[in-house]
Amino acid sequence: MQVKQVATEAEQKQAYQVRNTVFVEEQNVPAELEIDDLEEKAVHFVGYENEKPVAASRLRFVDSYGKLERICVLKEYRGRSFGSQIIKEMEAAIRENGFQKSKLNAQTHAEEFYKSLGYQTVSGEFMDAGIPHVTMIKEL
Repeated sequence: MQVKQVATEAEQKQAYQVRNTVFVEEQNVPAELEIDDLEEKAVHFVGYENEKPVAASRLRFVDSYGKLERICVLKEYRGRSFGSQIIKEMEAAIRENGFQKSKLNAQTHAEEFYKSLGYQTVSGEFMDAGIPHVTMIKEL
């Protein structure tokens, strides 16, 4: 998979399409919660397999953290390390921007996946868009 930071309107639309497929269509997140007022303040990423957008995420800088958000891979492309690839690109961007820590709110079913990438759980379970989550951090 090739990961790109979004640089064009077309790439941004592709990121939103992947996110819509995973979060709105598959996980039933309300569309009005999926695209929010923080989009323009974020750095967006798209992962391509044979030029097809198959993964997406966004990164924001909040307090002393790079905050990983909206990480998703289309269902038929899961299990091929695409999630970890896009996260590694996001972590590189965090370091390039002078930050040493990353943070994310993980869906609880993905908590072990993030632990395998070095993230530590720092919160109890909470609900976001009707889905249980935990907050996790990592020193870069």
